[in-house]
Amino acid sequence: MAYNDDEQTAPTSTATEPARPTVGITGQLVKQVRLNKYHNDVASMAPHDQELLLELRGSSSSTDRAGLDLVAVIDVSGSMDGDRIDKVKTALQFVIRKLSDLDRLCIVTFCTNATRLCPLRFVTAAAQAELKALVDGLKAYGDTNMKGGLETGMSVVDGRSLAAGRAVSVMLMSDGYQNHGGDARDVHLKNVPVYTFSFGASHDSNLLEAIARKSLGGTFNYVADSANLTGPFSQLLGGLLTIIAQDLELTVTRFHGEVTIKRVVWVDAGTYPQTTASDGSSVTVSFGTLYSAEARRVIVYLALADKTASPPYDANVCLAQYRFTFQAQQVTSNPDLITIKRRPSAAPGAARKPQPVENELARRQHADMIRAARDMAEANKMEDARNKLEEARKALEENFNQAANPTVAMLLEELRQLRGLMERQYLYNKEGRPYAASSLASHDRQRVATRGQADGVRLYTTPHMDTYLKQAEQFEKNPDEAPPPATKHVPEPDQVVDQEPPAPPAEADVVPDVPRDMAAGDRRTLSAALRVAAAVLSLAAFVLMASVRTSGWDSDRYDLYEQYYRYALGVNLIVCVYSTAQAVVEIGRLISPRFAASLNPITYCVSLFLDQASPIHTIHRCWRTS
Repeated sequence: MAYNDDEQTAPTSTATEPARPTVGITGQLVKQVRLNKYHNDVASMAPHDQELLLELRGSSSSTDRAGLDLVAVIDVSGSMDGDRIDKVKTALQFVIRKLSDLDRLCIVTFCTNATRLCPLRFVTAAAQAELKALVDGLKAYGDTNMKGGLETGMSVVDGRSLAAGRAVSVMLMSDGYQNHGGDARDVHLKNVPVYTFSFGASHDSNLLEAIARKSLGGTFNYVADSANLTGPFSQLLGGLLTIIAQDLELTVTRFHGEVTIKRVVWVDAGTYPQTTASDGSSVTVSFGTLYSAEARRVIVYLALADKTASPPYDANVCLAQYRFTFQAQQVTSNPDLITIKRRPSAAPGAARKPQPVENELARRQHADMIRAARDMAEANKMEDARNKLEEARKALEENFNQAANPTVAMLLEELRQLRGLMERQYLYNKEGRPYAASSLASHDRQRVATRGQADGVRLYTTPHMDTYLKQAEQFEKNPDEAPPPATKHVPEPDQVVDQEPPAPPAEADVVPDVPRDMAAGDRRTLSAALRVAAAVLSLAAFVLMASVRTSGWDSDRYDLYEQYYRYALGVNLIVCVYSTAQAVVEIGRLISPRFAASLNPITYCVSLFLDQASPIHTIHRCWRTS
């Protein structure tokens, strides 16, 4: 059955909050999501492969957020009796206190049967007292009918009368195996994110992982017996109460003739669903929701076509465009053109990838090695699994400095903890399996997930999640001291802690060959200064050499060396011309990128001449004629 008794309007709230202006469809609303691009600026004319990193990042500045419809589906079967049901009550009390009258909450419990304790209702001050009483009355008994609980929760979602502009999520918690009512994998989840929480050592991690993976954007979270649930729940709330984009999609379109396809999956977005155009020219990735300060990274594998017969040019390789909805309004970005300069002097594969690209490729390799190690452990090949994790550790330590990169330090800690849980098969079955599942869920979704009671692994957290976690720890110590409820907008965090590469600064309206990193202008100024200095010094050397001819050269003693003097003078002239030309180009780039682009044909002709008249060619000809 589908419920349709959700509250349509919030009763009068006692909460006071300054009014905020309504955000329009243009301007700031578009800026809630930003597209960053990382790739090599120059590539060879020969056919070769390139990797392009596209990053969608949610704004971390003060902005409106979507109202949340949260359905909590909680296991209250007999195995939850005692300490576990008390931890559930404390965690749910924290959730109730953090939600505001912009948000709605429904609580569903399941044991032998599923029960909806209340419809979706706005969490006002009056509602908080009633919801708190419902949670305090929870008792554990009966079997585990997880399918019934999830079906009831989805019926609440499907029956909403007030849905436009609101974000909906389901959180499902269980400590055991389903033993009544059928298989929860069969429940239709549509495009609703389902965040699953396994509690304790007797849960079915395979089932809960499958449910989360089946949903759009959901993650599997593993909570150890000795841990509290309030912390993991708070991390989830730190994201759900900062949703700034819904139905987020990214479309990547390649240019025919410039890029060919050598991989079946040429756009890698983890486990997010993809739709490929019938002609294979474009791929659309669906991400669902995006939190404030959260990022989605996509690797695009490009096979650049053979252009060795063409003159140098700027190749348009693909277009990127994103769209999302917010407060029932649809927002679409302008198409973003990705251009790579094709040059004959660039050696295929010689240029080092930009650091963000290398970091993302390394992280994906890291996740693949964990996946391979898990497969080996599932096949009872524990030694092979440990060796695979050791291989992953060496790859990180050899290529990255963990002291300078907090993300690498956390990846190494993740490997260390997982390896410890693979020392024995029984230990892996009890704790290693859910730890590996939550790690892979986090990497595949690029979203935070709880790994047992792991310390030191805080991948994909946002500043608001860190704040909520601290509030949860305080609430565990003193439940009578209520945490502050979420505001109706996402405030700027007091301290932004971002373990991922920072977003580039705002781009000006310039041609694509201008570097996009903050230090590019300083490096280009230094490059121009050095080239000008080289031109001046080479000119001074040429003038000096041309002026040192004295009467001594008229004697027979110096006749033998005069031809070498002329050769040296010619070589110095070539160096002077070359340095001057390069200095002119660099100064042109500083003055105007478009002016520099107009110099490209002239630069190409000069470089061809200098290749033939280079010092090596000159010395070789001098040697042969002598």
